[in-house]
Amino acid sequence: MVERKYLAHYIDAAFDTTYEAAEYVRIGKHLEEYNEELNPDVEVTKNILGEQSVTHNGYEVQADVDPYYIESYDDALSTKIMEIANERATGDKCKTTMVDVLLKPGAEGGDPTVVWAYREDVYVIPNSVGGDTSGIQVPFTVYKAGNRSKGTFDLKSKKFTASGVMD
Repeated sequence: MVERKYLAHYIDAAFDTTYEAAEYVRIGKHLEEYNEELNPDVEVTKNILGEQSVTHNGYEVQADVDPYYIESYDDALSTKIMEIANERATGDKCKTTMVDVLLKPGAEGGDPTVVWAYREDVYVIPNSVGGDTSGIQVPFTVYKAGNRSKGTFDLKSKKFTASGVMD
């Protein structure tokens, strides 16, 4: 069984949808779980002959990042999420990219290697601001918005290189 820590999710904290100055930050430090709900758009119908047909129109993927703690005063992702919340930003001001990566443990305790990587446009929408005595929390929802591409991800430089756009 592959350990959950080898499925990594990186959000571009620069919110640069041109892909030129992306600053990918891995989420998950305080998360006990992170699941992307695929929300498939499926319609099943049956005609009078008892024949069944299935129409699958795609997915509406979203995931909750909760809790999300403000790590420091100068943390790039925290700063941007607080800016969105404080300015009540909408639309493309909440748009960035996310890279999902499957890692493979390195041989003999070495650095992990990337098995696959996919980048997709996302909207990051804060849900609340506050929290308890453990720290400032700004949980948010990630809405995947398409423009998905497969590629490679360099773990040291945190750079994604597309190898093809998917339909």
